[in-house]
Amino acid sequence: MKHTRIRKAIIPAGGLGTRFLPATKAQPKEMLPLIDKPAIQYIVEEAVASGIESIMIVSGRHKRAIEDHFDKSVELEGELEARGNEELLSLVRGISQLADICYVRQREPLGLGHAVLCARSFIGDEPFAVLLGDDILMSDPPCLREMIEIYEERRSSVVAVMEVPWDQTHKYGIVDLADNGTHPFVRELVEKPAPGQAPSNLAVVGRYVLDPAIFQILEQAEPGKGGEIQLTDGLQRLNRERPISAYRFTGRRYDVGDKLGFVQATIDMALEREDLGEDVRRYLLERLQPLPR
Repeated sequence: MKHTRIRKAIIPAGGLGTRFLPATKAQPKEMLPLIDKPAIQYIVEEAVASGIESIMIVSGRHKRAIEDHFDKSVELEGELEARGNEELLSLVRGISQLADICYVRQREPLGLGHAVLCARSFIGDEPFAVLLGDDILMSDPPCLREMIEIYEERRSSVVAVMEVPWDQTHKYGIVDLADNGTHPFVRELVEKPAPGQAPSNLAVVGRYVLDPAIFQILEQAEPGKGGEIQLTDGLQRLNRERPISAYRFTGRRYDVGDKLGFVQATIDMALEREDLGEDVRRYLLERLQPLPR
């Protein structure tokens, strides 16, 4: 029986994290903490809050820490239980119970399209979600849940888009929309257009709900920009056969694959914490005072 409800998600996590060297020399960039929670856990939690039941994390070499984080930790749980620390015990156990998570290794860094293709046997013939680990999207309800509702209504693939500065369009997959409706169809997708060549300043921001027909397209795809199999190029082909919808995301987005974005996310999250907010706000105000002459 073919499933039409979105039950599965792919989280590509095979990148080398070179922008965060030397911190990522021996640990995955996805495990860098935002306060006290690794970045990838925010992505998994969004998926779960959106109704996802099973997740495939596409990892690479030296990414074992991701698997360990979401696995049961017998020794740690035993120690916390012996100490009677029920609060931390519940926190640790909850991580391993978030979702059914499995893993596949992307043996070569051949691009996002190739990473998605690595999870083909896991997805089968079902529609599915893709969540990129560098994009943390904060909204209520979650971005992915809204996208899933659009898919269930239209039965067509959905990409999340958001305005970015025009001088930054060369860093993103950019979409040109057919109209200005609430959830317009996509006219064109372009991967990292050259400066001045972008059809709009609407960028795809790391969330996709896709028809499984994308796999056959990616399997036949030729390497694109950077010598990689680009998901954006595959979506452009898919769009010719099965129109893709755009979801305009209006919440907060943090690019935690960028140093400034990582710092911004850390500060904002700290300010919103009951246990840290006031102290962090006071510290920032002190630091931002004009220096004495």
